[in-house]
Amino acid sequence: VFTEEDKYGLYSNLLFKYFLAEGVVCGHDLFVASAKEHPDNIIKDLPAPLLDDTYRNELGEEATAVKSEDFQDSMKIAWRYQNLPKMEASPTTSTKFGHYYDVSKTMSPELFQSIKWHSFYLPEELSLQPKMKTCHMNSAYARLLQSIQRIIYQEGFDGSDPQKKQKNILRIGIQSLGSMLWGDDICSSDTPEDIHSLTKFLYVLRGLLRKSLSACIITVPAHLIQNKAIMERVTNLSDTVVGLESFIGSERETNPLYKDYHGLVHVHQIPRLNSLICDVSDTKDLAFRLKRKLFTIERLHLPPDLSDTVSRTSKQDLAESAKLLSSGCGAMAIGKKHLDF
Repeated sequence: VFTEEDKYGLYSNLLFKYFLAEGVVCGHDLFVASAKEHPDNIIKDLPAPLLDDTYRNELGEEATAVKSEDFQDSMKIAWRYQNLPKMEASPTTSTKFGHYYDVSKTMSPELFQSIKWHSFYLPEELSLQPKMKTCHMNSAYARLLQSIQRIIYQEGFDGSDPQKKQKNILRIGIQSLGSMLWGDDICSSDTPEDIHSLTKFLYVLRGLLRKSLSACIITVPAHLIQNKAIMERVTNLSDTVVGLESFIGSERETNPLYKDYHGLVHVHQIPRLNSLICDVSDTKDLAFRLKRKLFTIERLHLPPDLSDTVSRTSKQDLAESAKLLSSGCGAMAIGKKHLDF
């Protein structure tokens, strides 16, 4: 999974920790690599899972709060919108998938101490061995590949070699790859000198993942990469590409149209089974919000055109958003003739 970080890395870091926390709850082995934050601190800061009946109680509290907000909003909606079919906000089915996590609490030490995890902290690795450069790849990426390859082979995750013990999965998390902290200059220059190191790293990593029992999430500060050719190559080397667009610091942060959300989710690419190419998602109406305890991804619902509260600029934004979402929430709910705001 390739995740394009939001501008300040707040929500992408949370999604990164969700991926690792799910591995802890499922009993998977972890491999955490970072150049800016020590992996020990990342592991200790994972969100606490809501297990058994706990998640129902927590979700019940959140649902009650959301219902009260919906009731207040419903007082403002014109009567002609009341009878229109309401679309489900969640993009998933009603079947519970995975686990829920409380972002206001950290995971208990007993949980992550029960699993096996490995770390790669670049400043420590650079101090242990002399500088090396392999196959025109910078030193940091070469060291990271060697470390991942060593864990895959030594811990029995190699798919070509049958495991002697019970089969398990290795979850790999790499934080802010491509940044200057990794010794790469693709984020600091339009014409970087080391233009192929990142793509070579991803090409070799993809081969390692294909022949091993492992899954990987990588966050990249894509908003800093000005060279579009690099981003296209990185996208082609990834199975799933998701971008997070935060409203922090933008005009949408104070726009009443998006008052219930903290950003948008752009699904650029998803894997397609039995095919050599990846699918481009046609879902363009996903948004995320950070509630009191939960981080949720929902379908974007635009409010009705309230002339008392929405300015002329916001109305233009509403019209553009309606066109964008015409293939999303509106079309799926009531067809092509009307939009379900």
